[in-house]
Amino acid sequence: MDYSFILYLLAAVLVLVGLAGVILPALPGLPLVFAGLLVAAWADGFAHVGWLPLVVLGAMTALSIVIDVLATTLGAQRLGASRLALAGSVLGTVVGLFFMPVGLFAGPFVGALLGEYLHGRRLGQAARVGLGTWLGIVLGVALKLGLAVAMLGVFAVAWFV
Repeated sequence: MDYSFILYLLAAVLVLVGLAGVILPALPGLPLVFAGLLVAAWADGFAHVGWLPLVVLGAMTALSIVIDVLATTLGAQRLGASRLALAGSVLGTVVGLFFMPVGLFAGPFVGALLGEYLHGRRLGQAARVGLGTWLGIVLGVALKLGLAVAMLGVFAVAWFV
C-alpha cells in the first residue's frame, strides 16, 4: 500500500498549522512548518528535496526560535522592563487568544503594562514598556512570517529544480 498520500496530507496540515502558529503564540509555528516540509520530503524518499535544503530549512527554523525569544525580550528590556512586565506580556498573550482578534494584539500590551505597573512603575513608564514589548512581538511575528515564506521558497526551489 502506498502511504505517500497520507504523508503529503500530514505535511500540508503541519505546514498550515505552523503558518497559523507564526501568528498565534500558543503554537510552535516554524518548527511545525519545518516538520511538515520534512514529512513532504520524506513522502517521496527525499528524491526531490535532499539533505542540503533540509539543513538550510533546519537552520532557518533555529533562527526563528532565536528571533522569537530575542524580539520580545529586547523590545521590553530596551525600555527597562521588569520580569513582571515580561510575565504579564506572556500571560496577556495567552488570555488574548480567547478574545480574538483584538485580544491577540491587545493582550501582550495590556499584560506588559499591568505587569510593569504592579512592579511599581508609574503609568506612563508602564505604558512605554507595554508598547515596547508589543512592538517587539509584532517585529518578531513579521520576521517569522518572512522566514516562513523564505522556507517555503527554499523547499519549492529544491522540489522543482
